Amino acid sequence: MRVWGLKTCDTCRKAVKALKGAGFDPDYIDVRADGADPADLARFHAAFGEALVNKRSTTWRGLSDAERAGDPLALLAQRPTLMKRPVIEDGEQLTLGWDAATRDVWVGGAG
Repeated sequence: MRVWGLKTCDTCRKAVKALKGAGFDPDYIDVRADGADPADLARFHAAFGEALVNKRSTTWRGLSDAERAGDPLALLAQRPTLMKRPVIEDGEQLTLGWDAATRDVWVGGAG
């Protein structure tokens, strides 16, 4: 299992704690410190489309209209903190965010 997020993100920390509590041992990729592989970003964008870009973030609000209108993959490669998080992958299963539905996928509603 791999989890992409930010170590400083409360939601990501909650997700990792719940995953560990459910018996998973996730490899954590901090997109700020470690970056995100372009191939991974492309897979995530193919799976989640525009939802991959966190348009509620401070980083998004600081972008110009021209930057917002650009290629989302280029924008995420340049500013990985714009990625909605966490992205969780285990085998063929891939999820975005940490809401009730995502928790049900990974930990059966606990966490």
